[in-house]
Amino acid sequence: MNELKERPNIGPLIHKQLLEIGVTTFIELQKLGATGAWEKIYHIDPSSCINKLLALEGAIRGIPKKDIDTLSKDDLRQFVRHIKQHKKNL
Repeated sequence: MNELKERPNIGPLIHKQLLEIGVTTFIELQKLGATGAWEKIYHIDPSSCINKLLALEGAIRGIPKKDIDTLSKDDLRQFVRHIKQHKKNL
């Protein structure tokens, strides 16, 4: 059984994208971190948004993305805004 698919929030699309960026195990996802994984996914799928990042963070924490605390959500939103703004400026 594929352990990534067993994590909360990891549906078929995110699982496929994780494999595309070379993340095949939960340990690899943990090492890369939610922001690192999201940034790599964003390069192959520029439509990626905060919801995907929250899903990845929740998967690492082992919780549904809706249960991520407000402060963490705000930090992750700021990260997405920063990356998207940086890409616009290139």
